[in-house]
Amino acid sequence: MVDPIPNMRELAAQVSNWGRWGDDDELGTTNLITPERVAAAAALVRTGDIFDLGIPLDSNGPQPGGFRINPIRLMSENGQEQMFPGGFKYADDYIFMPLQAGSQYDSLAHVYYDDQLYNGFPATGLTVKGADRCGIHTQARGIAGRGVLLDVARHSGVDWLEAGSVISPAELDDVATAQGVEIGPGDILLIRTGWRAKFVAERDATAFMSGEPGLGLACAAWLRERDVAVIGSDNFAVEVLPGENPKAALELHMVLIRDMGMTLAEMLDLEQLSAACATDGVYEFFYTGSPLKFTRGIGSPINPLAIR
Repeated sequence: MVDPIPNMRELAAQVSNWGRWGDDDELGTTNLITPERVAAAAALVRTGDIFDLGIPLDSNGPQPGGFRINPIRLMSENGQEQMFPGGFKYADDYIFMPLQAGSQYDSLAHVYYDDQLYNGFPATGLTVKGADRCGIHTQARGIAGRGVLLDVARHSGVDWLEAGSVISPAELDDVATAQGVEIGPGDILLIRTGWRAKFVAERDATAFMSGEPGLGLACAAWLRERDVAVIGSDNFAVEVLPGENPKAALELHMVLIRDMGMTLAEMLDLEQLSAACATDGVYEFFYTGSPLKFTRGIGSPINPLAIR
């Protein structure tokens, strides 16, 4: 029997964090990453092995245009025609890209409905100047703490889940139990669907962006019950696409960001990390990944690291 899909607005009311950390709060669930939890997470470093979870910022990425493009890097200087004393020459370059290209965080100003952002801030604060509340710069203190990987693809015995595959709360529980790991308050939870592996194998950006496996809407309550601080995945939207409700778009995005105040990390590369975790059976680690401090920005590229 398939569990019924929750009503988005009813679910939003149940999991809302509005006012939990004060009426002026713009951090949302990253408030759960306390100094005590960061210090405890540091003790998870055993071997010192560092895993780069970010994808390359170049023209070969999975965003072919339409919605977003891959980064465009331009050389402004390469030393030619330069005449400085003593033979000095230099190279310089510029980049043009969406702030949500490659591995990135969504700010709490990224999505909204009923003309309100997280914590009830009016959406009229989103102007041509950017977000006057909940911009990505509010997270610039950094996101670091206990990371946990739930390797759903490996648990399912596949290289990657198929587009449209819904990951349910029960499946998250099954994977956690099989891996012998618990998810708790302040955790940065990473979900491996294998979708990055599919792109690397096929190099088909259109297929990558046309749909994806991901979390179902019911997972919002599961994340709220465990007080997860940040949710990330190797797909481009964390949630399943096409969505469960054909009459609505990105409902999990709306509930997580607008109602729960949860930062999303998208398009991560979890392949090497997942292999290491499967080898020794340890699925927790120290995670660190800071956004760039784009004032009033809606998102930011990141270079997240898992340190074991």
